[in-house]
Amino acid sequence: MQGLIIFATFFTIFLASTVAIPSPLFPGNIICLLFNISNVSQASITSALANGIFYGFIAWIIFSLGSRWIEKNATKNKLT
Repeated sequence: MQGLIIFATFFTIFLASTVAIPSPLFPGNIICLLFNISNVSQASITSALANGIFYGFIAWIIFSLGSRWIEKNATKNKLT
């Protein structure tokens, strides 16, 4: 459940920042180039969604690995 909250938070942050800041941000700009999206409004929405999903997923992975590492070290320290 915590992973979903992390994903949703970072998805929302990068979605909003991609829409608000007009400079291209990886991987959204690459997705628009690959699919030849030339309409400005469609490119903006596609780029924002791609960035939100990509960076939300990266944040979720980092959070999951970090929480496992902390739990592993906490149980290790509890045993000694």
